[in-house]
Amino acid sequence: MPRESRRADADAAGGHAAALGAVAIRASTRVFALLGDPVAHSLSPLIQNAAFRAAELDAVYVALRCGTDDVRALMHALARAGGGGNVTVPHKQVAAAALESKSDAVRRTGACNTFWLENERLVGDNTDVEGFHRAIRAFLQDPRGARVLVLGAGGAAAAALVALLDAGIDSAVLVNRTMPRAEQLAARAGAPGDDRIRVAPTVATLRDQRFDLAVNATALGMRADDPQPVAIADASFAAAFDMVYAPGGTAWVRAARAAGLPAVDGHEMLLHQAAAAFQRWWQRPAPESAMRAALLPGAAEADPSTH
Repeated sequence: MPRESRRADADAAGGHAAALGAVAIRASTRVFALLGDPVAHSLSPLIQNAAFRAAELDAVYVALRCGTDDVRALMHALARAGGGGNVTVPHKQVAAAALESKSDAVRRTGACNTFWLENERLVGDNTDVEGFHRAIRAFLQDPRGARVLVLGAGGAAAAALVALLDAGIDSAVLVNRTMPRAEQLAARAGAPGDDRIRVAPTVATLRDQRFDLAVNATALGMRADDPQPVAIADASFAAAFDMVYAPGGTAWVRAARAAGLPAVDGHEMLLHQAAAAFQRWWQRPAPESAMRAALLPGAAEADPSTH
């Protein structure tokens, strides 16, 4: 790992520790980790450590930057040592392949973001599906009958699509720069005979169509100089949901709001997927008030991220 990257990770970790306060580490402490690259600016350690403290659990949550070849071994080691964790970009598909038992959400999305040990088997779920479902209901109240434009075809898009289909939307159009990947996602996420999903090569081919909601499930917005996933000036949608999060909302969210469109970023989804992961690990309700309190000040300071 380059020295500059190590320094950035260390600086970010120091900031998170300051926000958390002292965490007691004992020989009995169970370790949970976020696996991905990048992870330096993730808010997950803030949220989960706040939850562990509120629930008085002897556990700690850290972020580990790792390569694809290390994911399987790290998942098994953490789970068999009594912990577990989360997985973020770009490793969610690799994590799904490493599981010995998969939830329905993992099978339908082809991605895993949460793992733990159960009956001596590595078990995994994709709590992004539940996180998106809860966040979109808070945003739209009732998405049934909605016509939705989904930008992207990776793990985030898969979670959004499955949640939207289960919520009873009328239709979804997937737009991705690689058409075969979008077609594969459409085939995997929908039930046999479900004709609500279509694939389009570009947003430009959809100019004559109107959507109730547009979902950005790409990585665009993680960096300050990223272009918008779709220009608000060309908007043919009534509301915008950005799965990326950033201080004060992403540039796309701010542009949508400036144009008078309802728009939210991924903070609410982050909270709800984290709460669902906590419940999977501990088999008890998550202390969501403590998690939300940790997220809000952290959200004001962190750089854009996806987990």
